Amino acid sequence: MSHGFSIGVVGGGAAAVCLIDALARARGGPGSITVFEPSPHLWRGRAYQVDTETLKVNAAPDDMSVRAGDPGHFERWLETRDRVVGVQEGIDSRSGVRFAPRAVYGEYLEQSAYTALADLRRQGWQVNLIGESVEAASRTADGVKLRSGRGNVRSFGYVVLCVGGDGPKDVYGLAAAPGFVADPYPVLGALQEIGDQDHITVVGSGLTAVDIVLSLAVRGHRGRIALVSRRGLLPGVRQQPVPFTPRHFTRERMRSLARRGRELSLCELGAIMRAEFRDAGADLDAVVSGILRADREDPVDRLRCELAEVDSPRMGLRILRHAVPEAGPDVWPLLRARDRARILRAHHRTVMSLCCPMPPDSAAGLLELFAAGQLANHSGLRSITPSPGGGFDVVAAPGTGFTTDRVISAVNAAGSRIPAAARPLVSSLTRGRAASRHPYGGLHLARATSRLTVDGRPDPRLYGLGDIGAGTLFFTWGIPSLVDRSTDIVAAILGHAEGLTAARPADVLVAT
Repeated sequence: MSHGFSIGVVGGGAAAVCLIDALARARGGPGSITVFEPSPHLWRGRAYQVDTETLKVNAAPDDMSVRAGDPGHFERWLETRDRVVGVQEGIDSRSGVRFAPRAVYGEYLEQSAYTALADLRRQGWQVNLIGESVEAASRTADGVKLRSGRGNVRSFGYVVLCVGGDGPKDVYGLAAAPGFVADPYPVLGALQEIGDQDHITVVGSGLTAVDIVLSLAVRGHRGRIALVSRRGLLPGVRQQPVPFTPRHFTRERMRSLARRGRELSLCELGAIMRAEFRDAGADLDAVVSGILRADREDPVDRLRCELAEVDSPRMGLRILRHAVPEAGPDVWPLLRARDRARILRAHHRTVMSLCCPMPPDSAAGLLELFAAGQLANHSGLRSITPSPGGGFDVVAAPGTGFTTDRVISAVNAAGSRIPAAARPLVSSLTRGRAASRHPYGGLHLARATSRLTVDGRPDPRLYGLGDIGAGTLFFTWGIPSLVDRSTDIVAAILGHAEGLTAARPADVLVAT
């Protein structure tokens, strides 16, 4: 039996789940879909493995739904699970928002994937799950050939790269040093050998660093903990939600500008955002001033002030935290190249801190540790070197130096955004002129379809989803972004396949 066109999906994490759900809802085909994922964490990826329940997702349920157009999908799933297990987990005591344990969200991803695959089978699709990596790809006349790590070669009409993100960077070359933890996930395993009195240094001060510190505290760790980084900037604090619907800074408006071939200056962008703030009765200048002060304020004082604003009626930060992730992916390609470079160089970390805040209870936990003197935050990190007598020597500015027993890396992924395991695959595509690297990381994509592009020409057979689109896109990893891009990719694949079907007689159609 012919299964029409075929889709190969490289990677089986959260991005693949969003893609498969979008495909099942589209009611196209039937065809065949094959997912390649060598890790034992199928559908969960690195972030949502089985782990301690201390680790929470950093967004409310309506921002974590994998189903396009249905923000309540995850929340309904949680309510069903609550009735089964008899426990409601993750309610933040300060905001009333539910931040589910990441392991629980991993369950949701698993069930959503298998439900969508079952739906595809009922629609006549052939489904294959292959526990192998993909080492190389080559473009053919009517599709793409993939070669797995075991040497198996399979051909597909369409291929979607969902390779995920890289692990933390080993900035100081400590991989071989005893006491260094290169990857903190899963936390249960990474922290197992740490003594209760060990002095711990966490490299980084973002959300991963917060995970590590709070996990240590829950384990009853009594030794000192130091966060060390270049800037010392801590994540923001998520506020109590207030209903808000943008009128100016919207996805639809940005897509309309893109269709007209418009380029957007930072001044024009500021004017659009100013209109949004004006209509909401909010003060844009006050918010911008607060953002620009981030590097001049004490990070712990700033954290304390943000926690105090959890239930504030002021809308300024709420507008930015809603509008930027929502419409930001559509704004980014419209900006001038020099403006994109300026934002990445000077403001990337600040934007991430603003738009990826932590739950209020997490902030309160950090502040308790700071107040007790157990936790310290050091900026101006210069070096970390193994000490001849064991442990590590840490040097930060101004003139701050200390020794530590263990070092845990919580540094963001490598700037290339291509995970180490996927580099041979990406290299084969670039060598074959089927893909091109973006100077800001990832691969060049067509914004509207997420098709891989070379010299501005999009390939209807090859697509990228997730961090592999970094550079072309600004937000590549959040679930709303993955859902949005998945819908675009499915529409592009089905539209192309339907065009081919209409262009040639059915009796000569063969599965690619």
